[in-house]
Amino acid sequence: MLEVIEKGSVSEAHPVPLLFVHGAWHAAWCWDENFLSYFADKGYRAAALSFRGHGESPSDKPLRVCSVADYIDDVRSVAERLPSPPVIIGHSMGGLIVQKYLERYDAPAGVLMTSIPPQGNLGNALRWIRQSPSDFAKMTITGKALPYITPPQLARERFFSPHTPEADVRRYAARLQEDSSRIGIDCLLLRLPRPKRVTAPILVLGADEDGAHTREEILATARAYGTEAEFFPDMGHNMMLEPGWAAVAERIDSWLGPRGL
Repeated sequence: MLEVIEKGSVSEAHPVPLLFVHGAWHAAWCWDENFLSYFADKGYRAAALSFRGHGESPSDKPLRVCSVADYIDDVRSVAERLPSPPVIIGHSMGGLIVQKYLERYDAPAGVLMTSIPPQGNLGNALRWIRQSPSDFAKMTITGKALPYITPPQLARERFFSPHTPEADVRRYAARLQEDSSRIGIDCLLLRLPRPKRVTAPILVLGADEDGAHTREEILATARAYGTEAEFFPDMGHNMMLEPGWAAVAERIDSWLGPRGL
């Protein structure tokens, strides 16, 4: 059984559950820090899963070979255990998984937070190569990313804004874990989203100080789904952990409410 952290219950105001999907190197804990309690207090049933091989979730195969299809299946298996199809909220790589999930499965809505765009993660990879060619080469050869993302300075550059307290950066960086090498390839080339197959309404959120995905990439994501991207100032990539996380949660809540969700 996959690790699922749940808080709250559905209410008359919010009859549809929420399912939060984490990005690479993270697990359900990243949503449990702030978002799950916030939405539970608002009258939602809020659940976050850890993909297989992440957090406390077991895996039936080596983590390095887990694919986009495997992670989509993880989301499906948790969504099916909820009382009704949930709103799916994905961050970063989890945003790509949400896009792929919505191609095949019904959901009342989706939210993409600093998500990998439909054209894939090539832009992010090229920027990483330019900034740290030797580190990227070592990571590619060994399949090990932690030495290049967990040192506090590197974690801040990639995941956090300059406004995030150093103690928080260190605490969160210490919880990161290795991810699948196969996923990296899938997100570059092999399993890219097909937005025309998605019928659910989509909210696209970006961060002005995102160290992974550019403003142009977030805007391209919004265009692909026929909507407008919304950006948060003084915000880094990990929008659910940044000091301004409550503004992000409030925007999701205000977007869901008028839709009866």
